[in-house]
Amino acid sequence: MRFFEDLSVGDIYEYGDYAVTESEILEFAEQYDPQWFHTDPERAEAESMYGGVIASGWHTTAMTMRMNVDGFLGDAMALGAKGVDELRWWKPVYPGDTLRIENEVVDKTAESEGRGLAEIKTTTYAERESGEVETVCSFVGLVMFARRSGEE
Repeated sequence: MRFFEDLSVGDIYEYGDYAVTESEILEFAEQYDPQWFHTDPERAEAESMYGGVIASGWHTTAMTMRMNVDGFLGDAMALGAKGVDELRWWKPVYPGDTLRIENEVVDKTAESEGRGLAEIKTTTYAERESGEVETVCSFVGLVMFARRSGEE
C-alpha cells in the first residue's frame, strides 16, 4: 500500500495499455453523450471533421480514470478526490487506439486539521500512439491520501 509519505514531488508513474473499441465508444455515447459523431459511425465517416466515430471526451476521461485506478490508486491509500482542474481533451480518440497514462506528482500538502489526511496534486496525461505519441487528455488531480501514521 502506498501512503502519502511514499510519494515525492517529481515521481512519475507510467501505466496502462487500454485498447479502445468501437463497441465501447458507441455504448458509452448512447448512454452518456449521444451526439451523432459518437454514436453513428457511417454519418461520422461521411460528415464529421474527424473522419469517423470518436470517443466522447467524458469517455476518454473515464478510461483515463480506470487506468489511474488500475495503475496507481488501486494499491494506494487514496481516500477520494477534491476534484480535477484544467481538464483538456487535446485530440480525438478513435476505435483501435491504445491509450496509456503518465501521472506525475507535482505537489503534496499535509492537512492541518488533525485527521491524518494529506493531499497530493498530480498531472495526468492520457496518450495514444498513432505513428507518434500524442496527448489526448490531461488534467490536474487533487487526491486525498491517508498518512502512514494517521497523525500529522
